[in-house]
Amino acid sequence: MKMKALLTTSALVAATAAVGTAASDPKGKYYANLKKPDWNPPDEVFPVVWTTLYTDIALTTGMTLADLWQAGEIMGSNKEAKRFLTATVANLAINGGWSWAFFRAKQPALSAVWAGVLAASSADLTRRVFKVNRARGVVLAPYAAWTAFATALSCAMWKLNERAADHRAA
Repeated sequence: MKMKALLTTSALVAATAAVGTAASDPKGKYYANLKKPDWNPPDEVFPVVWTTLYTDIALTTGMTLADLWQAGEIMGSNKEAKRFLTATVANLAINGGWSWAFFRAKQPALSAVWAGVLAASSADLTRRVFKVNRARGVVLAPYAAWTAFATALSCAMWKLNERAADHRAA
């Protein structure tokens, strides 16, 4: 049961990483020309953070899913496990889609809103994990924190580049 759950969430996370990576172009002209706030982390930080967070997500959600599947077998209902898996899939879909909104659509406003939705979804996912196992919820909390930070960063880039576009148009 635990192995099946871990394989399920690992496959979902790997697919998310592949989708996001396919859209990302941190060395491209668009990203290079964006105005960024002074507190923007160095580009080298992002792959390290995301690799760590994706591992965290796969493990914490996999172990939580296994617990919920096991509880469902005992109680005769897998409703909670299905809800949790749906929330996990939704979160990962939003996660993978952000790179497409930011790098491919080149829409800072859209990507800022998208990041906010991701942060809310990540906080909800962390809450769901915490509800099943507090220690795991604490371990997943950096994901919610990072996506909140990413929202602030996306909003700052939106505002900085909106102003730059306004000045160019004037």
